[in-house]
Amino acid sequence: QVQLVESGGGLVQAGGSLRLSCVASVASGSFSIHTMGWWRQAPGKQREMVATITLSGTTYYAESVKGRFTISRDNAQNTIYLEMNALTPEDTDVYFCAADSWGCSNSRCWGQGTQVTVSS
Repeated sequence: QVQLVESGGGLVQAGGSLRLSCVASVASGSFSIHTMGWWRQAPGKQREMVATITLSGTTYYAESVKGRFTISRDNAQNTIYLEMNALTPEDTDVYFCAADSWGCSNSRCWGQGTQVTVSS
């Protein structure tokens, strides 16, 4: 079993910054976590990938956030972070942490989500 808990969302003005955190708890004897990442979803829209990071630290970003967002990972703490800079109202969404593991349904576990709201 893998449980993910996000934190760090909130309300910020356009041009501002936020830092999201996601801590993964892995039950003893469970499968390990591989790639982790951040996704976001607006009401009525499909969930979209924002950024992912592999165990070895390879990162991938959506084109819309390249140069503004940075994903990082602390494997010892099973934690990932998302530094978000130069935020725009278009970044307003619920942000979900995801972790890939054989111990998850369909090999991916999701956090409960954290709201990010950017005011103009």
